[in-house]
Amino acid sequence: MGPTTWILIALAVIALWVVLAYNGLITLKNRTDEAWSDIDVQLKRRYDLIPNLMETVKGYAAHEAGTFEKVTQARSAAMNATGTADKAQAENMLSSTLKSIFALSEAYPELKANQNFLDLQQKLTDTEDKIQAARRFYNGNVRDFNTKLQVFPTNMIGNTIGFKSRDFFEVAEAEKANPQVKF
Repeated sequence: MGPTTWILIALAVIALWVVLAYNGLITLKNRTDEAWSDIDVQLKRRYDLIPNLMETVKGYAAHEAGTFEKVTQARSAAMNATGTADKAQAENMLSSTLKSIFALSEAYPELKANQNFLDLQQKLTDTEDKIQAARRFYNGNVRDFNTKLQVFPTNMIGNTIGFKSRDFFEVAEAEKANPQVKF
């Protein structure tokens, strides 16, 4: 084989590597986008449950208007947040305000025994569990995507094409502690 054959083989190997690296980055980007979509679906479910929960609680604790206003504001902020960091911060604030709604049940035994409240509480707990699972799935995909963007030699392809690292969907330090609300 002559030198031109070796050059053509080398160019073919390089071209194949570029295609494989690009396709790998696209696959990881799409998985990360899908994981973010999973978070959005669960957050939407939580947003839909909150008004029902608040209406149930209002029937027993109508004079707790300040608590309801905080939950409403936090829900609105979370729904309107954009970007991973802003969304995570708004969601953490919403989680904190929701705890205050559940804490009200301690002061209102009739509410604590209300079947509708208990059902909504269970649905919200289930949704929170699903949100946590979706966050873990998203963060795992972000880790893989960011790693692929940072390691040599795929970082050359990623930087050339303009791929950007993604932010993790992190929980605030206060959220990491287990809540001690008893029902």
